[in-house]
Amino acid sequence: MTHRIYAMSFASLYPLYVAKAEKKGRTKAEVDEIIRWFTGHSQEGLDAEIAAGTNLQDFLGRAPNLNPARSLITGVVCGVRVEQVEEPLMREIRYLDKLIDELAKGKAMGKILRG
Repeated sequence: MTHRIYAMSFASLYPLYVAKAEKKGRTKAEVDEIIRWFTGHSQEGLDAEIAAGTNLQDFLGRAPNLNPARSLITGVVCGVRVEQVEEPLMREIRYLDKLIDELAKGKAMGKILRG
């Protein structure tokens, strides 16, 4: 089964991430840092993917270098334990959601980036 979210453009999700962070006193730059850490994109690459309207499946599927430390991301997003999501692409989406949640909850960047 293909989830509808896979076809959603990353560009439509990105402002929601930024708004969530900014509402809690964090910055767009921190959101970008998290996404770059997670995907391996440069800032220019990230900006290009957003401008191109790349869908989530391609954005994560073609990410230059998904961070191996992402397997350390654990916890619950929308009532779902991220580390137990079986479908690989959905697990990646949930990982990214969890990182943005941690940012919005005031966690230090070093801890968010599993440093």
